[in-house]
Parts: sequence; C-alpha cells; structure tokens
Amino acid sequence: MNPAECAALVAGKPVSVKEIDDREAVLRAGNRASALPRPETSEGRQLRRWLTQLVVAERVVDAEASARGLSGLGAPGRDDLLPDTAARLEIGSVAAATLDSATARAVFAEVTAAIEVSEAEVAAYHARNPLRFALAQAGSHGWRGRPVAPSLDQARNRIAAHLRAAARRQAFRQWLDTRCATLVELAPGYEHPGDPRQPDNTHKH
Repeated sequence: MNPAECAALVAGKPVSVKEIDDREAVLRAGNRASALPRPETSEGRQLRRWLTQLVVAERVVDAEASARGLSGLGAPGRDDLLPDTAARLEIGSVAAATLDSATARAVFAEVTAAIEVSEAEVAAYHARNPLRFALAQAGSHGWRGRPVAPSLDQARNRIAAHLRAAARRQAFRQWLDTRCATLVELAPGYEHPGDPRQPDNTHKH
C-alpha cells in the first residue's frame, strides 16, 4: 500500500485512509450529522483522528479475540458493562465504542476476569458514602421519608458489585491503551487527537 493511502499500522498490517473515509461517511449520513464538525476544519480533522483511534482499537481487540479463541457467544451485554453515562465517560469514548461489539465484550470479560475488590475497599467505600445505596422510606399520603443509610452488611454486595465493575472498566481501558501503544503506529495526520505534537490539538497548558 502506498504510504499516502495508509492511516495506521496495527501489528504491521495497514489501516487504509479509505477505511477512515468510509467510517466518516457513515457518520455524516446518520441522524447526528448536523452535530459533527465540518470536513477540512481543525475539528473535522480531530474527528478523523478519533475515528482512526477507534478503528485501530477494534483491530487490536479483534486480534486478541482471535488469539484467545473468543467469539461473542455468551458475552455480557453492553448495558451490563456500561450501565450509565458515568461508566461510559469513565472508560473513555474509544474503549466504550469498541464495546458495541459482542466480541469485544467477550475480550473485556476475559481480560478482567481476575479483578476483585477487598473487604477493606468495600468498608472504606461505605464509610465515605454511607447514603450511596440508601432507600427512601415510604411515608404516608405518597410522601417519601428521609433516606436511611444501610449498614455495611446490608450494602456490602451492592458496593462490591459497584466497585468491581468500576475496577474492571479501568483494567480494560489500561489493557487496551497498553496493547495499542505496543501494536499501533499512526501515520502523520492521523495522530491521537490529544497528542500535543499535532497541530490541531487545542488542549494547551
């Protein structure tokens, strides 16, 4: 492939500029097209950089699935891994977008299977957030009473599940970042959107 036609390499295999063009075309044909930046602007180039990050991350995850013999069969649901906006922000937009794929969710489950939280972490969380899992008391005439903080024993399982889910999202994002850093080479013009060396990065210190 002509270098000018290559946006990135993943484990030595090219990602073509055409693939990024096609991804952008799909976005611009969708129902959120009016919210996208105009092509050939600084923000438009940043969108293409983000799309490149997504494509290479998908390639990395697919390669891992192949190496581990995983399919999407039996993978957790997307809402199980990313139940709300906070979870999606926590894991990052690229990692969150990869999890649209059942195969990627199977990789998530494998990569994070050993992640657990300790009793000390659960107790410390409860001490810091005593009302996090409180239930409002039913009152008369449809009013609800003031929430009552559950005991550690009452909240333990919910806190453990909450902390475990957050720890697994963090572990997956770190794993994906590390694998991408190892396997991916980006062409000029397709750098990471946050790379301070590229001219369209506007986050300055």
